[in-house]
Amino acid sequence: MPALTESIALGRTRTATARKAPSRSLDTLFRTCSYGAALLVLLVLAGILGSILYGGWPAFREFGFSFLTSSAWNVGTEQYGALVAVIGTVASAFLALLIGVPVSLGIAVYLTQLCPGWARKPVAMTIELLAAVPSIIYGMWGLFVFAPLFARYVQIPVSNLVEGMPIVGTLFYARVPSGVGVFTAGIILAIMIVPFIASIARDMLDQIPTVLRESAYGIGCTTWEVVRHVLVPQAAVSIIGAIMLGLGRALGETMAVTFVVGNANRLSASIFDPSSTIASRIANEFNEADGLQLNALMALGCILFVITFVVLIIARLLTRRVKAA
Repeated sequence: MPALTESIALGRTRTATARKAPSRSLDTLFRTCSYGAALLVLLVLAGILGSILYGGWPAFREFGFSFLTSSAWNVGTEQYGALVAVIGTVASAFLALLIGVPVSLGIAVYLTQLCPGWARKPVAMTIELLAAVPSIIYGMWGLFVFAPLFARYVQIPVSNLVEGMPIVGTLFYARVPSGVGVFTAGIILAIMIVPFIASIARDMLDQIPTVLRESAYGIGCTTWEVVRHVLVPQAAVSIIGAIMLGLGRALGETMAVTFVVGNANRLSASIFDPSSTIASRIANEFNEADGLQLNALMALGCILFVITFVVLIIARLLTRRVKAA
């Protein structure tokens, strides 16, 4: 009987050893496929950058550095400049972050700290469903519903109030209160990026160990103190990543911004005035563009690529700084 038991145990050991023995061929295949997938992404990225740089090079060669500093965009005389589109892109994305980030963080804190259990899942699902709405729907709603209301109840009263004031009168005065403009585009973009930032921030706050919150409450901290000194520092890296993800979405958004930004090629210090972005200009003119105009649009795409790359670098630097702290 002991011999039988020993033989059974030995057989089980051999079987387990046979099962655990790694297959070198499968491991090599797995490594090769993983390496190929990573290399494919880099090749596609390099191909995209190379193609738009090749297409935009004639415009860079023709106008030089003045392409970035000129506000001209005249198809008849073939004079093109990217300044208006670049400023409109950065301004609308900045306004979107200025509006969307506090709202997103407030939603995340409410869902993780203050929301009743029975309402947490429905509210979270409703927020996440906003990300599934197509951008063209946001644009149509912004143009036909939001813009008229914004012009009637915000632009006209505010313009009448601040007219003639030194600085405020310049920033918030609408010469033609039609409802479309950089600020309207920023609001629409803020609505579009809120689901992304709020969902990621909520997930990160949920993953913080409960013992940290209970310890803070145990020493007499208020909910605000727990959020400010415990939760936010613990999830700071992920929150920064979520914000940069939303910024990338705001910088590259096309159809929604095209509907509500006004598509006017002019520089204005007022955020209520129409302007244009890189994505909206490409969407409006690319189909009929030819010659130097097409090259200028490709050059705008290259500039947008560089702006996004710079944003990614800033995100990395901020993340490293937060980790080091």
